[in-house]
Amino acid sequence: MIDFIKSKVKNSIDLKTSLLNKPEILNSVQSVVNDIIASYKNGGKVLWCGNGGSAADAQHLAAELSGRFYYDRPPLFSEALHVNTSYTTAVANDYSYDVIYSRLVEAMGKKGDVLIGLSTSGNSGNVIKALEAANKLGMVTVGFTGETGGKMKDHCKYLINIPSTDTPRIQECHMLLGHTICELVEMNLFPKK
Repeated sequence: MIDFIKSKVKNSIDLKTSLLNKPEILNSVQSVVNDIIASYKNGGKVLWCGNGGSAADAQHLAAELSGRFYYDRPPLFSEALHVNTSYTTAVANDYSYDVIYSRLVEAMGKKGDVLIGLSTSGNSGNVIKALEAANKLGMVTVGFTGETGGKMKDHCKYLINIPSTDTPRIQECHMLLGHTICELVEMNLFPKK
């Protein structure tokens, strides 16, 4: 059993190490940070969406911006779109699960805001529809996916496609890069004195 545990830790380390040699991913992360900073400076917001573990990651990362990350500072408008269960279940029931996020993007989003969609496959229908709605509004669209980018790759200004097909390892990298984005946003908007 110890060898199995070690193999999982090694797989995670190897995948994260591979990111060091992926300039396209690193450049996309840097660009996402710059666009988030610009959005906040212009009174914008960051919205997040995903399903299952990706929904949990979206909620976690939204809280890092809206609460705090490393230190006390003013809150930033950042929200995961699934957190209102009454809304989510009503729209899923009355319309379709595929539109639970796009309807909120239409209601909450505006030009210059940022939408970050998380899907390890890149094929989550409700996330794709949210990205489509965001693009129509002139929002900055970001996709956190696995290796291929799936169908989401055609709907994102920035694609952060982790070079793996292993869902848990992809999600670990999403959190690593998501935390890095939150830290850089916080550092730049609220530099320590």
